[in-house]
Amino acid sequence: MNTSFDFEKPIAELQQQVEKVNQIAEKTKVDMSATLRELEEKIEKAKQDVYNNLTGWQQVQISRHPERPYTLQYIENICDDFIELHGDRTVKDDKAIVGGFGSLNGETVMFIGHQKGINTKMRQYRNFGMANPEGYRKALRLMKLAEKFNKPVVTFIDTPGAYPGLEAEERGQGEAIARNLLEMSVLNVPVICIIIGEGASGGALGIGIGDKVYMLEHTWYSVIAPESCSSILWRTWDYKEKAAEALKLTSENMLANGLIDGVIPEPLGGAHQDPAAMSQTIKEKLIQDLKELKSKQIETLISERIDKFCSMGVVLEN
Repeated sequence: MNTSFDFEKPIAELQQQVEKVNQIAEKTKVDMSATLRELEEKIEKAKQDVYNNLTGWQQVQISRHPERPYTLQYIENICDDFIELHGDRTVKDDKAIVGGFGSLNGETVMFIGHQKGINTKMRQYRNFGMANPEGYRKALRLMKLAEKFNKPVVTFIDTPGAYPGLEAEERGQGEAIARNLLEMSVLNVPVICIIIGEGASGGALGIGIGDKVYMLEHTWYSVIAPESCSSILWRTWDYKEKAAEALKLTSENMLANGLIDGVIPEPLGGAHQDPAAMSQTIKEKLIQDLKELKSKQIETLISERIDKFCSMGVVLEN
């Protein structure tokens, strides 16, 4: 069963009409091709009207679509081979973060990313993509392994935030994320980060420091989720749409503010409409950027990486 949102209602209604026409054509053996062509044209126009004029909150909704591709699906589509690695060598293996070596266009790359799951049972198993400290420590262990063997790192970010439970704080959630920020800023290999869904708070930043940071078109990146922002400011979730606009969290906003390096376009309607095409777009982008980044001296790479993040939020007066 396909999931659709309120703002997609005009498209859903037209698609229902197409189904009815197909049923009539099959039952009566009448040629309905002209009617179908007309409806398909209307659907295409409706999609253009809807998806080219999305609000911030609507972008957030698309980023959370249950059929949206997650990290392991992208890795499977992008890599010829993939070997998943487990555990932080201290506490346990956090299922909310996955990682391992993959073969990308003949080159070995360390892939790391949040994993939410594709159904309710798996989402519970993956803790809904909310990592504990051991998840970030696992990610750091894998980054250091990649550095040891001089292999580039690619991270896929998709989390509603780091796990906020008491036990996570007791095991050093803040320290684990802070340590990753420090270590990623000086990692001696190229690092590319791509936000593929939700990019919330320190949970996203924990694997989000790279030479190139991209967002897929219908994703968001912010210090706080719209619902949480609304709860703090208005003591209710009812103003989440207003909060989403105020936070300027869309890919377009983030690029305009100089906080990311680019936006990767999605298939019309979102990545879930054509995961294979979305994966191919990401693959081509990674191949292109890794070639460019590997051509630079590592000292230059690290210096540019640090300068990029240090310049964020700095106001220059004329």
